[in-house]
Amino acid sequence: MNFRQFAINNVVRNKRIYLAHFLSSTFSVMIFFIYALLLFHPDLQDGLKGSSQTVTVLANQGLMIAEIIIFIFSFLFLLYSVGSFLKTRKKEFGIFLIIGMTRKQMNRLLFMENMCIGLASIVAGIGLGLIFGKLVLLICGSMLAVENSLRFYFPLKGILLTAGAFLLLFVVIALSSSLLIRKGTLIELVKSEEKPKPEPKASPLFSLLSVVLIGGGYTGVFIFAWGTYIFPLLFGGVFSVIAGTYLLFTQLSVYVIRALKRNEGLFLRKTNLLFLSELTYRMKDNAVMFFMVSVISASAFTGIGSMLTLGDPRLSSMTNPYAFTYTNSGFTDLAVVDRQIRKIEETLVNHEVPYVKGSYQPLYENNNNYIIKLSSYNRLAKALGYEERVLDRNDLAFNTAPNITARNKLLDTKEDSYPYSADLYVGEQQHLQMQMLPPATDIVIPMEGEAGVYVVSDDLYSKIREAYIAEIKMNVDFYSDQTTFFVVKDWMSTRNFAPELLDAIEKDRPEKGYINFSSLVVDWLNNKQTNGIILIVSGLIGIVFFTFAASFTYFRLYADLERDEAQYRMIGKMGLSRPELRKIVTRQLVLMFFLPLLIALIHSSVAFAALYQMVQFSVLDHSLGVFMVFVTMQVVFFALVRWRYLRHMYSKLV
Repeated sequence: MNFRQFAINNVVRNKRIYLAHFLSSTFSVMIFFIYALLLFHPDLQDGLKGSSQTVTVLANQGLMIAEIIIFIFSFLFLLYSVGSFLKTRKKEFGIFLIIGMTRKQMNRLLFMENMCIGLASIVAGIGLGLIFGKLVLLICGSMLAVENSLRFYFPLKGILLTAGAFLLLFVVIALSSSLLIRKGTLIELVKSEEKPKPEPKASPLFSLLSVVLIGGGYTGVFIFAWGTYIFPLLFGGVFSVIAGTYLLFTQLSVYVIRALKRNEGLFLRKTNLLFLSELTYRMKDNAVMFFMVSVISASAFTGIGSMLTLGDPRLSSMTNPYAFTYTNSGFTDLAVVDRQIRKIEETLVNHEVPYVKGSYQPLYENNNNYIIKLSSYNRLAKALGYEERVLDRNDLAFNTAPNITARNKLLDTKEDSYPYSADLYVGEQQHLQMQMLPPATDIVIPMEGEAGVYVVSDDLYSKIREAYIAEIKMNVDFYSDQTTFFVVKDWMSTRNFAPELLDAIEKDRPEKGYINFSSLVVDWLNNKQTNGIILIVSGLIGIVFFTFAASFTYFRLYADLERDEAQYRMIGKMGLSRPELRKIVTRQLVLMFFLPLLIALIHSSVAFAALYQMVQFSVLDHSLGVFMVFVTMQVVFFALVRWRYLRHMYSKLV
């Protein structure tokens, strides 16, 4: 047997330990290859149909950034996993040195073992990526709202990039592995497993601080979501939650377990003595790993759930419910305006799309608010299926939400505060005192910014308009500021012709004046593709991070395997039965696998609740969907690891 065969046999003999390393490495290679598959895809490089140039640039830059993130975290993860494996083999390395192996030969052995696993991972990862490539393109095509999906192609550039990047990564990892065991004498290597562990300790002050930091962080996030929009407050809240989570696992968890151990009635009951004593060490040893898993998982849940919510068509239509919006200002050639509006109507008729047209002419109040007449408001509200309003007197008015932020503020206003008196100033001469009725919370007149939209009776509107035009010294016919809306119940049906209609209106732009024409389906498509790209990037990165997190748990579990074997073998001689062993192991594994996940779910739930406060749009279905997917993955992984671990322990229990 030559040296190369000896290295391969070492990998095969330690397949139980190296299996998670190999699978995680393969998964990292596959995800990196999938990003490369998308990065070099002709449809994404040339630009998606219906998307803007910004979306195309975002796609290329986002995928490139994702490649870099995956590469960096893969390096850190693989270095961590190799370090974990080497710690479990210190005694084996000490024996190699005793029988005459030199340090140089040991370094060569480690290099060959790591390259053996690395090359196998590269081949397997790229192979799996090619096998599932078409399915991935179908899913990504759906996320990006591509009509005929993304076509499959042979990704030669992606294969070369993936193979080259990970070959370099595994070479660096293999060269670094020898540095991880360089420290330590021969005796320390051989007796590394016999060192006793000091009893874990925790500070009551830091334990309390963890609760304060997490609670304070949650409060900061909600204050931001309630309308302050102070970004330092948001970042401070997130940082506070992260710091509190670290103290929760390193201090509070150990403190709670020590408190439980002081309860003799609980501690001495059945197998709790073994369970709690062992749990104290496991929590302390794995605290940093639990912290990383919680933060990574929470980031994955929140990122994916948020992108799914923001890409929902219902949210787009709630922000602006009109299929087409046409705005023209003063000084615009009215002949051009009439021609373009007829063009829009003819297009809808030719495509057999039923629609309702409505419009309004705004008057501008001195405090940057708008005044709309009641009949214009009611026509639009009726077309949208909202409640129509009635104003019996000319001194009555109400306001309506121009956007989601303004609507949220109106929803917070108490009903018993109405009616109240309000002054409307139009120009320097017009000063009207109005009795404000309860507002309409539906978005009927969508606008940018925080401007108020006041609705008055038609008679009062006419009087205000005449006085306003007289004051600004403008001809009545010349004052032509107007916004025209087209209500289409099934606005998604305009997708086939909306981009061409936008181009036609843009080409017919008047020489003077101002027009703005927008399409809800095109805006949604750009938003969908932007969010889809972010979702693909964050989703796949989230899945990779979640896989890394699960692998961390596996590594830590099997790093202590030999010590656990000796411990349970000794306790088995004292009468520990298989059902009792199963109960102890199951409890410990449940905490190791699901405690970080539970903390991540709590953090993500708070983030989703804050998102709901900002957009007033239900995120429950998207958040539950994300949670169920990841929890199901964790349950399956837990069941497999528990089965393998118990089977191994049963074989050692006498």
